[in-house]
Amino acid sequence: MRVSPEATSSAAERISLSVAGVRKAFADGLTRDVGWRKRQLLALHALVADNEQAISAALDEDLGRPPFEAWLADVASVSAEATDAAKNVAKWARRKYRRLELSQLPGRGWIEYEPYGTVLIIGAWNFPFALTLGPAVGAIAAGNTIVLKPSELAPASSTLMAELVPHYLDPRAVAVVEGDGGVSQELIQQGFDKICFTGGTEIGRKVYESAAAQLTPVTLELGGKSPVIVAADADLDVAAKRIAWTKLINSGQVCIAPDYVLAETSIKDELVDRIRQSVEAFQAESVGGKRIVNGRHYDRLAGAIAATTGDVVIGGGCDRDALEIEPTVVVDPALDEPLMTEEIFGPVLPVVSVRNLDEAIRFVNARPKPLAAYLFTRSRSIRERVIRDVPAGGMVVNHLLFHFATTRLPFGGVGPSGIGAYHGKFGFEEFSHRKSVLTKTTRPDLSRLVYPPYSDLAWKLARKLF
Repeated sequence: MRVSPEATSSAAERISLSVAGVRKAFADGLTRDVGWRKRQLLALHALVADNEQAISAALDEDLGRPPFEAWLADVASVSAEATDAAKNVAKWARRKYRRLELSQLPGRGWIEYEPYGTVLIIGAWNFPFALTLGPAVGAIAAGNTIVLKPSELAPASSTLMAELVPHYLDPRAVAVVEGDGGVSQELIQQGFDKICFTGGTEIGRKVYESAAAQLTPVTLELGGKSPVIVAADADLDVAAKRIAWTKLINSGQVCIAPDYVLAETSIKDELVDRIRQSVEAFQAESVGGKRIVNGRHYDRLAGAIAATTGDVVIGGGCDRDALEIEPTVVVDPALDEPLMTEEIFGPVLPVVSVRNLDEAIRFVNARPKPLAAYLFTRSRSIRERVIRDVPAGGMVVNHLLFHFATTRLPFGGVGPSGIGAYHGKFGFEEFSHRKSVLTKTTRPDLSRLVYPPYSDLAWKLARKLF
């Protein structure tokens, strides 16, 4: 079932009916069969693979995304995740037996993975398919029914998703509801069994607060200011290219994009110069700046550039009519200005000088825990120290972003950057309740040893057993 975004007097009723429909499918046991889950996961792979061109066109309309980036981020990622889950879901879903303590014998214990029930997935606009259908992989593998709420800030992608999902996935179990933030709030009030939200930290707080009223468990994939530490011994050529490339992807509108660079003073100037060369090379065939999603985000970014007291050494140009901002590097902005206090989410990169690694670590740890942290170094000891001393949702050494692209590692935040994690088996577990099951024999009834009245012998035996 699809609920359209048009405002009608019966919008709330339509939402209620849509949710009730998928709830009934779960109650009827439709999603319990692992074979059904596998077929749905393969269908999800087919959805993105068959419609690559249409998805690319929608992403170009919404975000000005080049076809390669559209394929890499929104098509390939969902396809790989879905096929991996289809291959492994039967293994993941098996009960996991646990060895019991002596005091629990005779008996048998295991973990039974059961679906939560009906899950609400609220997607994000910057990667509309990857951040809506990607979490759906774990939810489907776990055996849940789902309501998908695409972001209204990517309307072409939302419309396409609403058209494609019922043609590929079982419409009894997966519904798409389009609309704005008010629709999201109306959905949350339906009392789902689990909610997954991807977006900004402040909106995430509101989702969390609304879910708390229903005691609904949540997965929150949020954001924050993800740092890049560049040590003095780093390969500066590689570091510059990788930082520049990942900052330009989707115009820097990526939750795990490098938000600022901490460069040791001895190599800062050379690093900045190499970043300039990389940006010029990567943008050689491009005309104009990088497309920003809408006027509100453009004004926020342009205002931050205008307000900086740092040295704008690359770019800085802004075009309000085209909603474009040039790739921009700002060296040593004031630490209390917007570029250093707010998540940037755009093609603007501050580079901050630090005297040494100790100062870099203190700088990061004095701020909220980020969704991602990055480090460039050749030294094993520096690598191990930063991994140990810098808390973050995830960390990549000598590259950026790629921890999102593997199904073998969990992806998620910590503290204000998120709650929970998914991808691969971790997504299956995130959308499953791990039910503890303990079975006991009735004969022999060894519990009689601790039945009242409690004798001295029972006391001695209990002390040894427990």
